[in-house]
Amino acid sequence: MDTMEPKKIRQRGIVIGRLPVGIKNCITDVDGVKVGHITLDNPLDEGEYACTGVTAILPHGGNLFQQKVVGASYVLNGFGKTTGLVQVDELGLIESPIMLTNTFAVPAVTQGTIEFMLESNLEIGDTTGTINLVVGECNDSRLNSIRKLPIQPKHAIECIQNASSDVSAEGAVGAGKGMICFGYKGGIGSSSRVVGDYTIGCLVLSNFGRQEDFQSTHYKIEEKTNVPTFPKPADGSIMIVLATDAPLSSRQLKRLAKRCGIGLGRTGSHFSNGSGDVVIAFSTANKVAHYAEESVETRVQLRDDHPIMNDLFQGAAEVTEEAILNSLSQAVTTEGRMGNIAYAYPFE
Repeated sequence: MDTMEPKKIRQRGIVIGRLPVGIKNCITDVDGVKVGHITLDNPLDEGEYACTGVTAILPHGGNLFQQKVVGASYVLNGFGKTTGLVQVDELGLIESPIMLTNTFAVPAVTQGTIEFMLESNLEIGDTTGTINLVVGECNDSRLNSIRKLPIQPKHAIECIQNASSDVSAEGAVGAGKGMICFGYKGGIGSSSRVVGDYTIGCLVLSNFGRQEDFQSTHYKIEEKTNVPTFPKPADGSIMIVLATDAPLSSRQLKRLAKRCGIGLGRTGSHFSNGSGDVVIAFSTANKVAHYAEESVETRVQLRDDHPIMNDLFQGAAEVTEEAILNSLSQAVTTEGRMGNIAYAYPFE
């Protein structure tokens, strides 16, 4: 049920921030990063409906277990069900695709992802240790028959396999198929910034906020009356994935991740009680080999007191804000379970 043409927010004349945008204005502007989606959109029995999906973010196109990336996470509000973040924060490394889906599909997506990674790395759990998988979620039960568990492990595998460095699809696709943002249809959004010699990109899964929270006047969007929104908005959640090719340590990435909360807040969120607001950040600059004989490793990283860090902080805020707006701008009116409808935001 489509009622408007999906467009990036900039195509609607709304410009966020001052930093230059990457060529694709997408997280895949960070060299090597890939994004894949699997979307389920089909009726089930007795009025139920599969309106959900899976999204995969691959920090690079190689073997992620063998060549790990530096990573970190930051929890703005912890009403969420994720896997893998404890070890990410302990060791500062990400060694798997970052997977996004609905709340009840976390186990199935975890299983599918581990099956994929085991097939690619026969030594995991045998001649070497286990693997840490990163899966995040939002609750899409307003449109998706979440209790029917339509997501299966195979969907995670297919999602990883079809990941591409092209411009990511946005709006009601992949994990964003059933998500609602500010009472309107939300979902997947992405954006990027060029910061000196570096690129910073963001992909969000937006599923939060009430209509009255949205800062539409801040963006000079005309207020409209009698426009249907979802009648009973939940506290909701957002997953934010931040990528950069700037050489940053895990500690510095966590500092960067904190600034995503600024962009989220600018749109109107106040990190409500029942909201799972989680940032996962990684840098592609330093690959860390799983196997190494040396007891010492050397990495290059930026100085905290160099002016470029402030520019990266600004970039993190800007890409998050614009990615959220893109998730609204690219979404289309969507009908799900029991005839429930989430309407696209009436930009025009």
